[in-house]
Amino acid sequence: MTISIKQLHPCFVGEVGPVDLRTVHDRETLEALRAGMDRYAVLVFRNQPFSDAEQLDFAQRFDGQLHARTSTSVLVKNRFGNEALSDISNVGADGNLLSPDDRRRMTGLANQLWHADATFVDPPGRYSMLSARVIPPVDADTQFADMRAAYDALDDAMKAAIADLKVHHSIAYSREVLGFEFQPSEKEQLKGAVHPLVRHFPRTGRRGLYLASHASSIIGWRVPEGRLLLRELMEHATQPRFVYSHRWSVGDFVIWDNRATMHRARPFDDTKYRRELRRTTTLDIAPAAA
Repeated sequence: MTISIKQLHPCFVGEVGPVDLRTVHDRETLEALRAGMDRYAVLVFRNQPFSDAEQLDFAQRFDGQLHARTSTSVLVKNRFGNEALSDISNVGADGNLLSPDDRRRMTGLANQLWHADATFVDPPGRYSMLSARVIPPVDADTQFADMRAAYDALDDAMKAAIADLKVHHSIAYSREVLGFEFQPSEKEQLKGAVHPLVRHFPRTGRRGLYLASHASSIIGWRVPEGRLLLRELMEHATQPRFVYSHRWSVGDFVIWDNRATMHRARPFDDTKYRRELRRTTTLDIAPAAA
């Protein structure tokens, strides 16, 4: 199958021409999509009426092992019965809107911080795939930042200074910044992971900053100095010139590379309007599945 990709932003993001991902099984098309991910880091597909089972099947077919150690699984049982299918929504198991003080809603507010998925586990997340099922009648965009372009724009002195640094990522840290409180038993399950501050992509030869709101400290640095540098790099990487905003429609399916991008949800009145999306995330395990 031949696919076409139209670039949506000067740095990254491509919209893939008419294709039904549910029917894509051939190696040639899957490899073409992976090549598109190498180039654009974010791919947008329209009119993808996935069922939950079809989305899980495509994610595994496209990129292999799925991430299931989500932070939400520590708080509540997944309403779909599969932790690999993340419930990115503001409704409970009964289908009703979550109350303002519901712990699931409160921890979900951290999705409005710039982050990459599954940086707090090892191996970390590689590709995330988000399927839009119910969209509110108000703006509720998701923004993406190109961390490769942000790295390219750094001066040589900064690139040299951060080349070998390692960072601890903790999802408990990003939630606690917003005042969310975990029980000791919950924090024990969310110890985090350590990853390089700069990621290298052998398939393209490029490098990118590996940042997220989960980044709590730089290994070997005093905490205040480390957090100041991380904040400086986050502010640099999220300048408008590196950012694309995606306005959702029902049936949209967006795939992004967590190693090469950050993203955040934009706020809307989630106590009034329903919003339901399903996310699958693959783990960064080599060799990549074909």
